[in-house]
Amino acid sequence: MRSLLVTGGAGFVGAHLALASKRARPASRVVALDNLCRRGSERNLERLAAGGVEFVHGDVRCRTDLEAIAGDFELIVDAAADPSVTAGLGGSPESLVATNLLGTVHTLELARARGSAFVLLSSSRVYSLEALRALPLVAEDSRYALAAGALPAGASARGIGEGFSTAGARSFYGATKLASELLVEEYAAHHGVRAVVNRCGVIAGPGQFGRADQGVFSLWLARHLDGGPLAYTGFEGSGRQVRDLLHPDDLFELLERQWGEVSAWCGQVYNVGGGLSGAVSLREWTQVCAEATGCPRAVASRPESHPVDVAYYVSDTARAEARFGWKPARGPRQIADDLTRWLRAGGPA
Repeated sequence: MRSLLVTGGAGFVGAHLALASKRARPASRVVALDNLCRRGSERNLERLAAGGVEFVHGDVRCRTDLEAIAGDFELIVDAAADPSVTAGLGGSPESLVATNLLGTVHTLELARARGSAFVLLSSSRVYSLEALRALPLVAEDSRYALAAGALPAGASARGIGEGFSTAGARSFYGATKLASELLVEEYAAHHGVRAVVNRCGVIAGPGQFGRADQGVFSLWLARHLDGGPLAYTGFEGSGRQVRDLLHPDDLFELLERQWGEVSAWCGQVYNVGGGLSGAVSLREWTQVCAEATGCPRAVASRPESHPVDVAYYVSDTARAEARFGWKPARGPRQIADDLTRWLRAGGPA
């Protein structure tokens, strides 16, 4: 019987992966571990139970919580994280580091002890702020775009590849993820842990409780329904900043393909995002939200940029596509439609 442990399993991404895995393999054992500190995560407990997923209340910061889980696991997915890009900027980052870095160490130790394959859900925030801000951009009507001509190493017309610079500051969140990636590489090399790193872009879709510092695209759509305030912040308040959106179903489909080839894993890193087809500016997303909800909204403008924000990031997913025969299939409009249905069915709009 196949078995899976998902840490952060009551969160948006973790719960989605756990439930999708159980649906794909009804006879398998799927366990979700979560400390339920994230607001809204408790709402997923009923869904997990109804979907046949075992829930364990525990904290990745506490090694014994992980060790107390009975049984071995073919695969462990480390989806437990404080995903706020602004965490630690106004004070101590100690809690963030404990969750994102120490939590990964404890989870890697569990994988080593039980012979499990290991997936780290990392982040595009590992890339250098300075290098991203130095990208040559042109301001088009509704978005920023990469300028034609020479681009820095790791960047191309497809977006940002795994070889792009990680040197220099990024954010405390991005630093913990990059440090976790390095530890995965060491565990693969020195302990033989079969591991892979999925360096995710913006994941958005049904089940996400968005906030301004995380899940902003989901929050943006929710405010079209509830009438909450909206403002383009930074970059002259134009809304031209661009990100690529990844539906959690596309992430699960990649995980399924990866799970079938764990014997070949040795700590490789893959950019995992919506790519060019999933790229959208905030201004364009506003129009998508208006069409999906039927509720157009006025948007204010605040020109001041946040210290950790960038004008352009699109994941170049060529490496993952070539290695696993995978390609994201669900674009911004489907993400918006799925979010709208979820919110109208009882989400926190």
